[in-house]
Amino acid sequence: MNRVVLITGAANGIGAAIAHTFADQGDDVVVTDLDAESAEEVARTIRAAGGSATAHGLDVASDADWTALSEELRGAGRPPAIVVNNAFRNTVAPVHELDPADWQATVDVTLGGVYRSVRTFHDTLTAAHGAVVNVASVHALLGWPGHPAYAAAKGGIVALTRQLSVEYAPNVRVNAVLPGSIETRAWDSVDEAGRAAARRQATLGRFGRPEEVASVVVFLAGEGSSYVTGAALAVDGGQSTTVAV
Repeated sequence: MNRVVLITGAANGIGAAIAHTFADQGDDVVVTDLDAESAEEVARTIRAAGGSATAHGLDVASDADWTALSEELRGAGRPPAIVVNNAFRNTVAPVHELDPADWQATVDVTLGGVYRSVRTFHDTLTAAHGAVVNVASVHALLGWPGHPAYAAAKGGIVALTRQLSVEYAPNVRVNAVLPGSIETRAWDSVDEAGRAAARRQATLGRFGRPEEVASVVVFLAGEGSSYVTGAALAVDGGQSTTVAV
């Protein structure tokens, strides 16, 4: 398809799977992450498989980083037609134990990154009649102890997605996906009791795979979803429709 697709938080997990899935269908992928070394490894793997990708260090909470990335991509003739906002930050603690700096950082990365991406590339998205896909979470719909900033930021993404879909219509479609329990390194520190509880909470009875989120993201960025905008689609194995203990 040969579109330029910019993905934030793409060095591992869901973001890396999204990068590979776009590349597999012929898109030119801009792999960005705070971890520039791991982002380069993702891009290198894509290139080794015959795809097109470059890696760029990006702190999505930094206006200067967004400006530098914009200048680099525009200068190379690679203005993005698709932006996927996947970068996030999370500090687990109840509100009364959550440091104000951690609250602010979580919101500024997770929600603020969406704002900065569109602020930076609204013109290239509009010119390309492109799309934005924001990776929110079932935390926007459900509550778990210890995730106040993360839930607030992910809920904000859903609301901002609706707003952006109005602001930039009809030229740019903006949608969100809400992953549930996906098998990524975020679960590495969770014991088997916690993992079993997550499996019970999904009507499909298992964890999702990053590729299962990626395929939905690619769908929302493509012609198959050309009449879909402002939507928030759960990719959660039924977790948000289930009551389980």
